[in-house]
Amino acid sequence: MKKISSLVAISALALGLAACGETRNERTLSGALIGTGVGAAAGGLIAGNATGALVGGAVGAGTGAVIGNQSRPAGRRCYATNRYGERYRVPCRY
Repeated sequence: MKKISSLVAISALALGLAACGETRNERTLSGALIGTGVGAAAGGLIAGNATGALVGGAVGAGTGAVIGNQSRPAGRRCYATNRYGERYRVPCRY
């Protein structure tokens, strides 16, 4: 039970930090780093040895990089200006 609660706490922390960054490359890198840490911790807790931590870190790095690459920063709004100088909201391009 202690392993499961530790895994849940680590996952919650990782979700809070997931995909920090402004550009797509920054989000990909931060996702990979966070995924590596969480995967290694989870693999070590579940397997109880270094091999599990290494496998978990590798899987976490790949998963975190993909998720970070596909995520968008929260709260970002993109605007354009028409010929009269009025701003309006447009879809953001990443």
